[in-house]
Amino acid sequence: MAKVKSIFLCQDCGYESPKWMGKCPGCQAWNTMVEETIRPEKNVRGLSSGDSNLKQKPQSIVEVKSEQEPRIPTNYQEFNRVLGGGIVPGSLVLVGGDPGIGKSTLLLQTSAQLAQKGERVLYISGEESVKQTKLRADRLEIAAKDLFVLAETDLELIEQAMADVMPSVMIIDSIQTVYRSEVTSAPGSVSQVRECTSHLMRMAKTKGIAIFIVGHVTKEGAIAGPRLLEHMVDAVLYFEGERHHTFRILRAVKNRFGSTNEIGVFEMKEEGLEEVLNPSEIFLEERSKGAAGSTVVASLEGTRPMLVELQALISPTSFGNPRRMATGIDHNRVSLLMAVLEKRVGLLLQNQDAYLNVAGGVRLDEPAIDLAVAISIASSFRDAPTKPTDVMIGEIGLTGEVRRVSRIEQRVHEAAKLGFTRAIIPDKNIGGWTVPNGIKVVGVSTVYEALQAALGG
Repeated sequence: MAKVKSIFLCQDCGYESPKWMGKCPGCQAWNTMVEETIRPEKNVRGLSSGDSNLKQKPQSIVEVKSEQEPRIPTNYQEFNRVLGGGIVPGSLVLVGGDPGIGKSTLLLQTSAQLAQKGERVLYISGEESVKQTKLRADRLEIAAKDLFVLAETDLELIEQAMADVMPSVMIIDSIQTVYRSEVTSAPGSVSQVRECTSHLMRMAKTKGIAIFIVGHVTKEGAIAGPRLLEHMVDAVLYFEGERHHTFRILRAVKNRFGSTNEIGVFEMKEEGLEEVLNPSEIFLEERSKGAAGSTVVASLEGTRPMLVELQALISPTSFGNPRRMATGIDHNRVSLLMAVLEKRVGLLLQNQDAYLNVAGGVRLDEPAIDLAVAISIASSFRDAPTKPTDVMIGEIGLTGEVRRVSRIEQRVHEAAKLGFTRAIIPDKNIGGWTVPNGIKVVGVSTVYEALQAALGG
């Protein structure tokens, strides 16, 4: 009889240890080591040089025929953009996000759209009963004949249901509730999540079924379970958004069939999620006219330019150390830009508290927003508002120079489309492209020149 062996696994990173430890050596997390029992698998074939039963022989890369992967488009253009053009048959996609953010709603609505197009979709719910799923479908006004629903957590029974329905798309909600009877650990453990995901990956590849699995996230925002889970799947999508805002952002952090820079913007309403085809207009509709500290930046998310409002509030500090708070942008980048303004422009900011915010709950992480951040800070410090029809684009260096940015033409065209009449951009970006009608381009080479152009001195 095979000997039973006990090991301790970290529930965050999957680190294995023969004994319990309070702190995981792999991810430095406390109280995450859980005992699990493993049994040696039977009939494990070893590799030998004499084994000639290869199903496929190695081929030269030039002899392999390249084929374009057929895709299944959804009605959501935003969803198609993030996936790289649509759903690839045989792919395994992991969708993560905070509880209540709308993961199940998005996938259920997408399943109904595919079913109405004639695709057979199997929705497996491990957290809700079939009647509860039906109630949610009624609230979303979903009624599709080819959408099949099953409440099950046993992977063997799920595989049997898949053989009966023969779907082209299958949803697993969520992977932490699914288990295999051969694995003795509890559902949601590292071993169960790893084994179930590996089995689902083989099912997707061999039968050509696109499988979406929902993953819970930890308090830090990462998908619960070992990082191996993200390496096994073809695409990892994060559904983000502030709980107090109606906007949701679908972001790809891994995609074998498309770009990882694309985002999709959705709005949560009573009847479900609706895609936002022009997010710039939505993010700017509540902007105050003539308010000091408010600027507009043309940020780039993947191939899509997006205009967002940046807000800054500078006030004298009441403590020895001034506060630096930022929402939606990197806190360290704000401190760096304030040091450049103090050293290169002469603004006395060392005794000022600084609060910066990106309106709408969006997060910006590209260098092209530097110029807008610096002008917002200077505008609030001097209490001098910028023109409401100005847009700022540019990266700032430590010596105070304004550096060129990529895809300037698309950014300026988006600003002109929304009615902006002037764009302050790096001097190196002028030339080589056609300026759209109705907007004036002002080139600057230093932060001092940018402040003169935007604030008049």
